[in-house]
Amino acid sequence: MAERRSGNRLAALDGLRLLAALMVVFYHYVALARPWGHATDTIFPTAHQLAQYGWLGVEVFFLISGFVICMSVWGRTVGEFAVSRLSRLFPAYWAGILLTTVVVKTWPEFASLRGWNKVITNLTMLQGGNDTPDVDPVYWTLFVELKFYLIMAVVMLFGITYRNCLILCGVWTAAAALAPVLKTPLISEFAMPQYAPFFIAGIAFHLMRRHGANAILWAIVILQLLLAQRYIGDRLAVNLGAAAAQSLPTWPARFVIVAAFALIGAMALGLFDRIQWKWLTTAGALTYPLYLIHMNIGMTLIHHFRDTLPAPFLVASVTALMLATAWLVHRLIERPLGRWLRTIMRRGIDDIRHHVAPRRRNARHPAPQTPTAPPQATQNDRTPQHSRTFESA
Repeated sequence: MAERRSGNRLAALDGLRLLAALMVVFYHYVALARPWGHATDTIFPTAHQLAQYGWLGVEVFFLISGFVICMSVWGRTVGEFAVSRLSRLFPAYWAGILLTTVVVKTWPEFASLRGWNKVITNLTMLQGGNDTPDVDPVYWTLFVELKFYLIMAVVMLFGITYRNCLILCGVWTAAAALAPVLKTPLISEFAMPQYAPFFIAGIAFHLMRRHGANAILWAIVILQLLLAQRYIGDRLAVNLGAAAAQSLPTWPARFVIVAAFALIGAMALGLFDRIQWKWLTTAGALTYPLYLIHMNIGMTLIHHFRDTLPAPFLVASVTALMLATAWLVHRLIERPLGRWLRTIMRRGIDDIRHHVAPRRRNARHPAPQTPTAPPQATQNDRTPQHSRTFESA
């Protein structure tokens, strides 16, 4: 199947990424009662109603991730993919841990950190796999992303092709649909039933962009859209409590999910290709560090100044401060440290290739063996014995 479009960066996708991050910020700062000391429906009577659904920005992130990661693995080796992801994720993440730790240790009025074991383990980004608490609660999504990367790396071993991506979509859909019934921890952990529909739909949307839309891809997308509805109630309960999940309408959440699918679908079809505003690319670059630093730091500031500053001004000021800090993290830490990590990791991969390649060549083509002199013929030999020649394999 011929490729229709290249995987060039989409400015509109960067804009949607920032919008998703701001949805999560809005949810944490306006919907949650904890930094304010009481329910926020009296502080933000109207905004509170919208902010209650801001957690859906995470689902939008996963949808975007399915699209972007499928695009980024095309034509790459597993090593190249690992270098790309690790150099992209860790610099801002380490900065986020450092900043959050400093703020929480200095002003432990909203959150607290006891000892350093949790901080040290969090530096690996694997704390979700060994039941270590996150330094900042938003980090839970990073372990979900890492599992998705591992799934894509396995597919890469078989080759990233249109056919293999379709097989992945089918196998993953079946595993996610059956995981709640099978109740097998390993399958549930990697099938991720609550979030799989967004990743899988993102993959299908990228296949549309790369190879063109067809009935199979649209069927995958529609199926994932339907499956995504199954866990809306569960996600409401996790983010707002069981009582709120029973009383709140679910249609706004369904609307947000449908709108996100529609927007990514429009991008896959090229309807936003003309949007090339440079500021959107910059805005997209702020998304990851903003997400990493906004919660415990921002909510500590809200908690500290809630009695001295008007609530709307406080939320706007903290959000602006987090955006400015995210820009500094991106420019001063993420970009230079990311380049340095890419350089040293590529050198490491080159060293491995340099040592492994000769061994593989020697295994395929062993050195010619020196022929030995044939044994002398005896009187009992019926035929004369000739010398043997050796040929390398």
